[in-house]
Amino acid sequence: MIAQRIEALRAEMRLREIDMYIIPTSDFHESEYVGDYFKARKYITGFTGSAGTAVVTLEEAGLWTDGRYFIQAEQQLAGSPVELYRMGEEGVPTVKEYVEQNLPQGGCLGFDGRVMNAKAGEDYERITEEKQGRVYVTEDLAGIIWKERPELPKNPVFLLEEKYAGERAADKLKRVREKMAEKNADIHILTSLYDIAWLFNIRGGDIEHVPVVLSFAAITSEESLWFVHPEVLNEKLQEYCRENHITCRGYEEIYDYAEEIPAGKTVLLDKNIVNYRIFHSLHKEVNVVQDSNPTEWMKAVKNETELSNIRKAHVKDGVAFTKFMYWLKTNIGRQKITEISASDYLEARRREQDLFVDLSFDTISAYGANGAMMHYTATPESDAELKPEGFLLVDSGGHYLDGSTDITRTMALGTLREEEKLHFTTVCRSNLNLAAAKFLYGCRGLNLDILSRGPLWNLGLDYKCGTGHGIGYLLNVHEGPNGFRWKIVPERDDSCVLEEGMVTTDEPGVYLEGKYGIRTENELVCKKAEKNEYGQFMEFETITYAPIDLDAILPEEMTASERKLLNDYHKMVYEKISPYLNEEEREWLKTYTRAI
Repeated sequence: MIAQRIEALRAEMRLREIDMYIIPTSDFHESEYVGDYFKARKYITGFTGSAGTAVVTLEEAGLWTDGRYFIQAEQQLAGSPVELYRMGEEGVPTVKEYVEQNLPQGGCLGFDGRVMNAKAGEDYERITEEKQGRVYVTEDLAGIIWKERPELPKNPVFLLEEKYAGERAADKLKRVREKMAEKNADIHILTSLYDIAWLFNIRGGDIEHVPVVLSFAAITSEESLWFVHPEVLNEKLQEYCRENHITCRGYEEIYDYAEEIPAGKTVLLDKNIVNYRIFHSLHKEVNVVQDSNPTEWMKAVKNETELSNIRKAHVKDGVAFTKFMYWLKTNIGRQKITEISASDYLEARRREQDLFVDLSFDTISAYGANGAMMHYTATPESDAELKPEGFLLVDSGGHYLDGSTDITRTMALGTLREEEKLHFTTVCRSNLNLAAAKFLYGCRGLNLDILSRGPLWNLGLDYKCGTGHGIGYLLNVHEGPNGFRWKIVPERDDSCVLEEGMVTTDEPGVYLEGKYGIRTENELVCKKAEKNEYGQFMEFETITYAPIDLDAILPEEMTASERKLLNDYHKMVYEKISPYLNEEEREWLKTYTRAI
């Protein structure tokens, strides 16, 4: 089937004399996760992961993806004509390097200009110019051959009240306009779905588990334009827009609007997000100020209302997870439990919580060797039955009106080998050491990552991903510009200075192919500590509340200070969660949060 689809794509390429065609994992907004309509790369290659780029030539087909998906991609591409390119590995070219090396002199490079960001599009333009070639960007060739493509989503929109958002849309717009004035910008074109949702205090459902609305925005000193499908706005939303001086226009009208911006005007936009077609719709004499969206930083620094709400959301989420962990640990070996039935039980506990909206992503419930695939998804075909041995890794989260959560726990289902306990304990140490960091203001995640990765590096181990990412407020669970990572990764803009109010995950792990995966993930709020002659010190507050499985801990492998960190954390978990449990659950939690 995949071979037939690739050949059908090549037939369309030959009709247009295209030598090479790129299909990224993207929608028209550079979203991390995309709706079914936009999953052209999955359709062409068969790879279902959330990150990757396909490149098809008249003779070859390749898929580029990152370390989270190496094992999964290898399995899903097996037997197909698609070759796996492991991003970041020694000797593996980047997509752009591959294009440079393989596009023939005078050749034609094709891609849909709406799903390629302007920065990448310019890079490919440069490559084709150097080869005296051309780009072909006006058609979606994958869409032409995809006969049963899903419809573009048009789901209802709802308002996020100020008691949750903590700031009126009018005040957010005022702050954006102040940033525009600093850059002498007449117009700000905003295409990030997360930023638009945050700015207008609206949420939707156009991406599964990401409550956003397919739309574009343009902000001037006088007006706000919102390019959105009109049928998704009820009368209440329309009135809200009128009250906030937001003028609604059709979703596709953004391209006409860009073309109509007069020469001499100055437009602020982020080429890393704005799509290639919008950018190239601008008049040649429009001045473009390339910069990150002001809203990116604004939404990353949570206000006091948001932080208060997020802490409440984490208590509820911790109750749900603790109830799940109690059920799992007391029933394993007594009743049939599978990866999917375990995931379903956890989801049911979350849905019982007040102000629950949705899962924040598809739950990863991975038993044994499946845990080595960082973003494994159980299917009816792969659904492993849990046995009273080995590890179950569960990475999950919930969206609530008062915040979004992301938690991973790895649980021992029975007797463990010494190596498994050593690796589990080391991951726990790594997590605790980063959470306990105290640092001077000005540090970035790059400065602190070693605190987490260090204990694992000492064992000659590593994990092929960042240590943590920012979290949106009832938005995308992976949010920039904050994160923890040991090196700069250009496509991941997550190396900013850590500011008070930023929420970042702390999730070291061990992943041994064919054996097991271990990850422990908590969320951290960045806070100010003392200020003295050395400067402003910063620290973290852990806001995830659930036991770290003591059945897998080797206390002798921890320092006295690390044991104290774990004991203090578990004391907090018991105090936060126990009031919401029944007597049996409470007694169980007391045991699983005991001092070691």
